[in-house]
Amino acid sequence: MSSPGSDETRNEPGEAPMWHPAREWLEDDEGDEDEDDLDYTVPSTTMETEDDWEEDDAGDERMGLGISDGETRVLGLVISARTKRLIENTFITRKPPYHHRQYPIRTDTRRSRRECGSWGRRAPANFKLYIRDFASDLLPVPAAQLFELLASSGLQHILRSNGWSTNIVGDDGDDESDDEFDAPFTRRARPRRTGGAEHFPKVPSDKGTELMGGGQFGTNPYFVDRLKKRKGVFATNLMWRELGIDSYGLRRRAGQSLSQQLIPGSVADKIIHYDSRSYSGQFSDDGNFFFACAQDFKVRMYDTSNPYEWKYYKTVDYPFGQWTITDATLSPDNRFLVYSSIRSQAYLATTDPEDDSDPSVLDFSLPPGQRQRRSLGSSHFGIWSLRFSGDGREVVAGTSENSVVVYDIETKQPVLNLQYRHQDHVNAVCYGDTSSPHLLYSGSDDTTLRVWDRRSMADGREAGAFMGHTEGLTYVDSKGDGRYIISNGKDQTMKLWDLRKMMTTADFDRIDPSDYTTGFDYRFEPYPDEYYEPHKHDCSVVTFRGHRVLKTLIRCHFSPPGSTNSRYVYTGSEDGKVYVYNMDATLAGTIDVGSATMNSRPREPDVFASAYEMSGEMLWRTCVRDASWHPNAPVLAATSWNGWGLSSGTCTVHSWNNGAKDDEGDPPIGKSYDDKLRYVPEFNHYREHAPPPRRRPLRSRPVRRRFIDEDETW
Repeated sequence: MSSPGSDETRNEPGEAPMWHPAREWLEDDEGDEDEDDLDYTVPSTTMETEDDWEEDDAGDERMGLGISDGETRVLGLVISARTKRLIENTFITRKPPYHHRQYPIRTDTRRSRRECGSWGRRAPANFKLYIRDFASDLLPVPAAQLFELLASSGLQHILRSNGWSTNIVGDDGDDESDDEFDAPFTRRARPRRTGGAEHFPKVPSDKGTELMGGGQFGTNPYFVDRLKKRKGVFATNLMWRELGIDSYGLRRRAGQSLSQQLIPGSVADKIIHYDSRSYSGQFSDDGNFFFACAQDFKVRMYDTSNPYEWKYYKTVDYPFGQWTITDATLSPDNRFLVYSSIRSQAYLATTDPEDDSDPSVLDFSLPPGQRQRRSLGSSHFGIWSLRFSGDGREVVAGTSENSVVVYDIETKQPVLNLQYRHQDHVNAVCYGDTSSPHLLYSGSDDTTLRVWDRRSMADGREAGAFMGHTEGLTYVDSKGDGRYIISNGKDQTMKLWDLRKMMTTADFDRIDPSDYTTGFDYRFEPYPDEYYEPHKHDCSVVTFRGHRVLKTLIRCHFSPPGSTNSRYVYTGSEDGKVYVYNMDATLAGTIDVGSATMNSRPREPDVFASAYEMSGEMLWRTCVRDASWHPNAPVLAATSWNGWGLSSGTCTVHSWNNGAKDDEGDPPIGKSYDDKLRYVPEFNHYREHAPPPRRRPLRSRPVRRRFIDEDETW
């Protein structure tokens, strides 16, 4: 290990150098020195006994670090007095998300080490914090890169607890992440809860089982078949459906239960590749149309009137967008598409492939009643979510200004702006009833789901609210009946809500939603089971668990009534799968998009520049952000971040095939296509000759863990 005060590089005996992302930074910054840069030096010697802690102090002196007993060093950095005071006042409030201590606290005496080593106590003034997974060399790292490293290494709580922003911004200073828009995270991280598996909701859910038997979410087998333990097979149900035209009773139930058993399989019919990450994709209400949004600010449209043989339709783009296209919505008559970016203007484009006219601008930042300005000016906020009303006349949007805006398409002006109720970004909005534009839902990072009734909003307040998520909401979807709604949350749960059980405004105003959240950053941090704790005021009907809502704003949906008999709810997941749940919270099936697309395109030279994560190896990774079930056929389209290091995107088409691994039909299944559905020979050739896939490591970075004896007291 080298130091600022020595000209030599010394390593402890038996110590092996370890990789760290900072090495890549140094390749670009080598030779550049700045007076404000911090010296990065971390000892990586594994300490097994208390004597090792004391011997390491002497090692510091031998290496000539020149650090006095009164100075504090964090990550091997000699820090300023102000930063030292900030760290000394920091409460270490939670256990790391692993069985062994990842961040041991080091002190100068055995007594003080035992006293302050317990998580949740204040560290003494002379404590030193070491991280075990860093390189042993002395590496000069600029301050900006160091804080970026901290924000991506699971140490955001150190920064956030002292008011530092953990926003990672591009080199040009203008790029934002997909869920942050000029809003650095400044609230203090709250102590981690001590929940666990014993606090999880019961599975199967009693309320969910009751709903499944009520007929609103699919049909159950006939009770005689259940009593006599007779199991219906596909051929039997098919025969009853063919013979049961205009039938009643048992035959009708058999016909209804036929479609709800057809869950699409993991084998992909088609793999549509995009050169940037894909953010959302949805079928139209009639199933004849599909659109996919990507980070290259383009929306691709496809003709899916034959759900098994798609045709390329048209592409529209968002000029001067920021970071990505966040959402898009299709009018009920399939004639118009509205799409947004992290800006306050959305675009309205026609779906007619013969119409090459420029899209119209919809400025959501205008005050209600004011017409479009000639000059758009600067963007005031970002739009996260968009939805067309059932009559196609209005579009509702959720924004980074903590507001819900309703825009009239005909007059081209906002008609409603709901502000000052949500305390954080509104990530998702939807209409509650497909036949009426009056009922609105909005889900926010403040952990609440608000209900708005436009017929009674003289005071600008919501009609009620739902509470139960302990972290922010990423998406909401309505069943369309004005009663049931589901939401996905960063607490790794999906919840079903009943409008009749919402919390009144009077009760809700007495509760502070921020008291039940921890400031967990789902973009970089994991969410272990011990973090979960049930909400004190949970008014949800059913809670679904098993999927992972990490990295991005992952979406969830009700299954359609035509192809599934409204039997399921389903969601994407960070682990590369689509999870399909029964209404009683049991898992009906999974669609493994990651396995279906593994090594489906070669690694390109610039993959490191577009990779989402810093890791030692660019492995094939899949994160399913959105999924859409065809309304009339057992076909599901999954839109994903997919590729080497999550650097590209795919839209995969999955259909029900009764578990068959091969298909004798034409064209062959599992082949790769470009964004215009043109066959890509080099992609398919690479996959046929690619080496066996490597298993993803449990951690994205190598870590030396210090194993602790059970008898040792911390």
